Amino acid sequence: MNTDDMILISVDDHVVEPPDMFENHVPSAYRDRAPRVVRKDDGTDVWVFENTPVPNIALNAVVGRPPEEYGMEPTSFEQIRAGCYDVDARIHDMNANGVLASMCFPSFPSFSGSLFARQPDKKLAKVMLQAYNDWHIDEWCGAYPGRFVPLSLPAIWDPHEMAAEVRRVAAKGCYAVSFTENAEKLGYPSIHSDHWNPVWEACCDEGVVVCVHIGSAGGMVFTSMDSPVDVMITGQPIQILGFASDLLWSPVLRRYPDIRFALSESGIGWIPYFLERADYVYKHHHAWTRQDFGNRLPSEVFREHVLTCFIDDAAGIHSRETIGVDTIAWECDYPHSDSTWPHAPETLARCLEDVSDDEVNKITHENAMRAFRFEAFKHRPREKCTVAALRAESPDVDTSVQSQGGKPPATDTGPVTTADIVNQLAAVFTEVPADVGK
Repeated sequence: MNTDDMILISVDDHVVEPPDMFENHVPSAYRDRAPRVVRKDDGTDVWVFENTPVPNIALNAVVGRPPEEYGMEPTSFEQIRAGCYDVDARIHDMNANGVLASMCFPSFPSFSGSLFARQPDKKLAKVMLQAYNDWHIDEWCGAYPGRFVPLSLPAIWDPHEMAAEVRRVAAKGCYAVSFTENAEKLGYPSIHSDHWNPVWEACCDEGVVVCVHIGSAGGMVFTSMDSPVDVMITGQPIQILGFASDLLWSPVLRRYPDIRFALSESGIGWIPYFLERADYVYKHHHAWTRQDFGNRLPSEVFREHVLTCFIDDAAGIHSRETIGVDTIAWECDYPHSDSTWPHAPETLARCLEDVSDDEVNKITHENAMRAFRFEAFKHRPREKCTVAALRAESPDVDTSVQSQGGKPPATDTGPVTTADIVNQLAAVFTEVPADVGK
């Protein structure tokens, strides 16, 4: 397929929440307790919630920077592209990249909304979580109908509250909810328990996909403090293997035939061996492990229930028949360091070089449309949804690489290490004055 003719829907991007996001969605009685952005004396910005600073506002939102400035920076709105937090600018950046629609995961509340879940006042937590979801659906996504795939945060502290919120936002047209790759790690029962059954039932009833993003169980996974940070960057996507295995061997997929999950930013190249191994384990061990998939194999059940997602994964595309072409969706990861912006179509085309047009359409947009009940062509005709058509709408976007004045971790002893990154993040937190939230 000609690159200009592709239609791209990204099922994993991110939003850096703007400072005024809560203004229109928090009841007056709670307005003084809403999270807010505070400017520090050193010119950096932090969110503050209940007198506690939340580092940092734009974790790894480095799109458009020179690669040598990548890192856990930036730490102020001035250091990032406006498209990270301004929806009008985001649309222009999407157009320049030839991307029709985008699903945007959160930044400062965490992927599973744990910032709100940690609050002892659960009424406050619910008010702020619903305010976040309303802002995301009504303002961010609602500003440009047909350009964003809505995604809600979960009321993860209570399965009944979470189920109710799933139903509430589904009524607003949101058919995706973010979850965690390891609930037990966050202090909740695992997915092997019955604890989450009300959630699974609500998702089945409403046709809502459970999106599980890498790093959603407490952040990045480090092997050691002195390991190069490249170790974490290399292995982080594949860490989702643990959740995939948990999910497959749990009763969830067999108990709820209509449940659907998405493995967000996890890549797909590892999946063929994972499925092969799961089938081998089942054949060789199910007699004594007491697993029962009936007359099906674990790999077949996985393909029925799980959407797999990739940014740039030639190995996975080469094995697409084993993975299941109907289960694969594409991601851009704007504005993070793995993003292929502003050359996503060209990068993706290299992966899809020998793929048929029918399969290209499934991978680039049709699978996402089906999974998330997203009517891509409701608001604009198909011919205006292509890479070429979108780029023509925003021809003057500056996509040149520009320094943003960030502070990448300095090291005189060799590669950047885990300790460098951890110390950088710790500095963001500890430099906040004690009275900043008062």
